[in-house]
Amino acid sequence: MTTRAHRPATLRLLVAYDGTHFAGWQRQQQGRTVQATLEDALTRLTGRRTTVIGAGRTDAGVHALGQVAHARVVTRLSPAVLRRALNALLPDDLVVRRLTLAPDRFHAQHDARRKWYRYRIATGPVRPLVERAYVLYVSQPPDLAAMRRAAARWVGRHDFRAFHSAGQPVASTRRRVDRVRISRQGGELRIDVVADGFLYHMVRRMVGLLLEVGRGRPMPAVAPTAPAKGLCLMRVTYSARGARPPWHRRRR
Repeated sequence: MTTRAHRPATLRLLVAYDGTHFAGWQRQQQGRTVQATLEDALTRLTGRRTTVIGAGRTDAGVHALGQVAHARVVTRLSPAVLRRALNALLPDDLVVRRLTLAPDRFHAQHDARRKWYRYRIATGPVRPLVERAYVLYVSQPPDLAAMRRAAARWVGRHDFRAFHSAGQPVASTRRRVDRVRISRQGGELRIDVVADGFLYHMVRRMVGLLLEVGRGRPMPAVAPTAPAKGLCLMRVTYSARGARPPWHRRRR
């Protein structure tokens, strides 16, 4: 007869990682991945093979501050102790920011309602040093007004087939984009995109096309894919109200 401490529990994890040296989120036969690293650490702690499911499969080189994942485990450890023990096993470029118990039915991927990605672009005469792994550098600032006009067309539900990389089959290429915001913070441009879901390379191709527009170049037939290092998964939300980035304000 098992005690309450030995019953399976569903954990909800808030995960952050520097994607520079990861081959993406999803476990692969070759390459170091976020999912495999988390699973191996949880397996060591619980003594049982553990599967970790993430809200989204970030590409190789993409970072995250707000990735959400879940795992079913059997352990005596409390969530607080388990988080400390887990972080003690994880490498320096991966950390579990929060770990809580979730309802058994919770599914990090299927229950997600909105995702918020940010792409960072450094501009100016001198390329960045400390932040070089997290931003794309362009020496000439692009035309923000032109970029904003182009981005406004994407808000709403549309077919984003043109921004989907081949070789990644999906049931539908239609997605609803709730907001695209292009802002300047000092010498840095930030492109924030909130949507109900994203296709493979979708945000990076959006950024690639916006940069072409911002440079005054003709609209390309195929949107170029911006480098992965500038992209970060900021937040995943599960409420019906959707993602509310700090810069969002309800119109009165």
